[in-house]
Amino acid sequence: MKALRYFLYGLLILILLFGLFLLFSTLADYKPKEHITLYESTQPDTLDLANRLNLLTWNIGYAGLGKEMDFFYDGGKKVRTTQKNTRRYLKGIGTFLASNDSIQMILLQEVDARSKRTYHINEVDFLAKLLKIPFHFFAINYKAFFVPVPPLEPMGKVKSGLLSFTKFNPVKVERWDFPGSYPWPKSLFMLDRCFMVEHFIVSNGKELLVINTHNSAFDGGVLKKHEMEYLKNYVTSEYSKGNYVLTGGDWNQNPPGFDGSAFNKNSGYKNFVLTSIPEGYLPEDWSWAFDPSQPTNRSLVKAYNPESTATTILDMFLTSPNIIPGIPKTINLGFENSDHQPVLFSISLQKQIRPDIFNK
Repeated sequence: MKALRYFLYGLLILILLFGLFLLFSTLADYKPKEHITLYESTQPDTLDLANRLNLLTWNIGYAGLGKEMDFFYDGGKKVRTTQKNTRRYLKGIGTFLASNDSIQMILLQEVDARSKRTYHINEVDFLAKLLKIPFHFFAINYKAFFVPVPPLEPMGKVKSGLLSFTKFNPVKVERWDFPGSYPWPKSLFMLDRCFMVEHFIVSNGKELLVINTHNSAFDGGVLKKHEMEYLKNYVTSEYSKGNYVLTGGDWNQNPPGFDGSAFNKNSGYKNFVLTSIPEGYLPEDWSWAFDPSQPTNRSLVKAYNPESTATTILDMFLTSPNIIPGIPKTINLGFENSDHQPVLFSISLQKQIRPDIFNK
């Protein structure tokens, strides 16, 4: 009887401690407002309507998901890679970005700022110092003081988000919170998805809006549906004002009408369910820009094997009808430093005589 009593006391203490943990997590939960102004300038640059703009989007996988990694959320086993690998991946990511100095705007997703999973490295500061691009903006979409999964090796503290670089001074930068969330208490330890908008003044008096987005991944399609409807309302509203609207990032969905069989004949994705953006999502005069010849994402069920790992396209750009898109190019880096690959793109806001530099 004494042993049973001690067992029950111990169980009660564990329940109380877990209850206190959930209470503290609830009180400390990151709950951003729907709209946050991150930056405003009284002396913004004016973009010349005649100039071509070069952009890049890349989910860098927080410099923790290079070719050696699998990941437990995706059906693998590992929680994080070694500190040596993390530093190597981050250096490789930075070297690639720095070598492409013709890029005027960079949209990155999954950039950590002192998270446990990346050994408390401030990747935002590291990339900002390395690239020396005049302006950068960070929008948090994952902030938790302690993520308790997996139980035997918890992820711990996470702070991560969207990071955008630009060589031009925007008039305003905003964070817009996507609607929808997981039920409590799961919501305490999951991402708070958002998109970040940079507003640039154009020489004709209109604005160019450059949007950095990262949509939900492990939601079974429920959250993505609400996110996509919210984003559609936003971009169409801004276009109706006469503005130019470009959206790039990791959509965690295939492009409309994309046949992924060339990359993924027998799906190696496990917990992540591949879905496509509906073909009628926006009117036909809006343009989806992606490179069908190269995958932008790989499965994390196992370490990367170019012969057998499932791959697909999740990273792309969307442009409003008043933007003239170039031809995007995915750079095949062999998933060396991230589970995603960078996509280069160029646009113009009026017809150009000069060739698209990425089409050579």
